[in-house]
Amino acid sequence: MASIFTKIINGEIPCHKVAETDHCLAFLDIMPRTKGHTLVVPKREVDQLFDLSDAEYSELMSFSKQVATAIKASVPCQRVGVAVIGLEVPHAHVHLIPINTMEDMNFQRPHVQMEVEEMKLIAKTINEKLL
Repeated sequence: MASIFTKIINGEIPCHKVAETDHCLAFLDIMPRTKGHTLVVPKREVDQLFDLSDAEYSELMSFSKQVATAIKASVPCQRVGVAVIGLEVPHAHVHLIPINTMEDMNFQRPHVQMEVEEMKLIAKTINEKLL
């Protein structure tokens, strides 16, 4: 059965798309730790990050770097934290989280509530800052 991320990639489930390449997709997390929390996924469904081929892994991380740079230019933060956990969805993905404190990376705390219009604006702003 396809993962929720594969359904997003295939357009079966809507998302707030930040950016896309032939092999990767970046979109806002619907349960963000902070405003601008973005997920970057390979379009090929692979359960674990280190099961990607070297080329896929390199492309995913390079794309993640580009998106993180755009996030940093779009969302007030000291830096963009990176996390790869992989237990919540069986599809490799990178969390890019604008942070100002270590607590911003705490996945145990409640997520930030955001309105749809605000998410659309953040996704658009990040997209416009891509190099």
